[in-house]
Amino acid sequence: MTTEFKHISQEIIETLLSNLFLSCLLATVGIAALVWYIRDSRKVDCIHDKHVFVTGCDSGFGNLLACQLDQKGFRVIAACLTEKGATSLRASASSRLKTILLDVTDSVAIDRAVEVVRGEVGGRGLWGLVNNAGRSMPIGLDEWMQLEDFQKVLAVNLIGMIEVTLKFLPLLKKAQGRVVNVASVLGRLSVIGGGYCLSKWGVEAFSDGLRREMQFWGMKVSIIEPGYFKTEVTRLDLIEANMERLWHRLPAEVAASYGEKYVEKFNKVQRFYMNILCSSDLSKVTWCMEHALTARHPRTRYGAGWDAKLFWIPLSYFPAFITDLLLRAILPTPSVK
Repeated sequence: MTTEFKHISQEIIETLLSNLFLSCLLATVGIAALVWYIRDSRKVDCIHDKHVFVTGCDSGFGNLLACQLDQKGFRVIAACLTEKGATSLRASASSRLKTILLDVTDSVAIDRAVEVVRGEVGGRGLWGLVNNAGRSMPIGLDEWMQLEDFQKVLAVNLIGMIEVTLKFLPLLKKAQGRVVNVASVLGRLSVIGGGYCLSKWGVEAFSDGLRREMQFWGMKVSIIEPGYFKTEVTRLDLIEANMERLWHRLPAEVAASYGEKYVEKFNKVQRFYMNILCSSDLSKVTWCMEHALTARHPRTRYGAGWDAKLFWIPLSYFPAFITDLLLRAILPTPSVK
């Protein structure tokens, strides 16, 4: 076996040496990969002097990120929707971490938050803004929605995110800081109705435009695109209850066009693939957020989770008819045509 291995290795080496183009190509790819790795690994200095403002810290990604950045030495200002969430977070963090109550749909509350942060950062400015606050429901089929259902989700995930960003921009420009916006793989591929996919596509568009505008002030803007993770957004009991609520308010004619068993089939399919896809390791997402805040050269987009990298993001580049076929095979079809 050793003699055979040496013979094969020698043949491979001779082939590579005889093909100058292939050798040069492989060398170029190797050097490029090494340069990228070194560039991607370089970190910013003096994080103990840097302030980061994170929204949506009651639970999930925001809560974990606030604790993670606090442990690293950042001066974290965590925005929570509830006092219960703020109290719980303070109990698990150091005395450096500050909390503030914030509903991102409330303009007055956003103005108050800006003044609190301004008082904390002083002349240094704000190093990082992480727009993490979000909601998914009402979520379902578009035909089952009413206009206010879309508005509820868009108000938090998109309009609230935009208003928070715009009002913090002066402090961010002063520090030549970072904006980290949490989108989703569903910001690339719309697979369900309601405001969630719409809002995440909007986050992608707003972030791209902002990144190009703010580069002249030394600011960086990154987009986080998580796959499916076990958070409040993906709680099956809440999602199924929401589907039942939407179903029971449908006009009889619309409900009949789907068939009486449609919700049952939809929930069964959804339960199956959510149990397969949803990861409990939220650190896969918060690592991306931390890298966007600490790297000298943060990435434009971060895909988080195996399903994002291996399924959803590649699928978003496929021709539409292939994507449609795959999704049609996954999702239930109406019983009545």
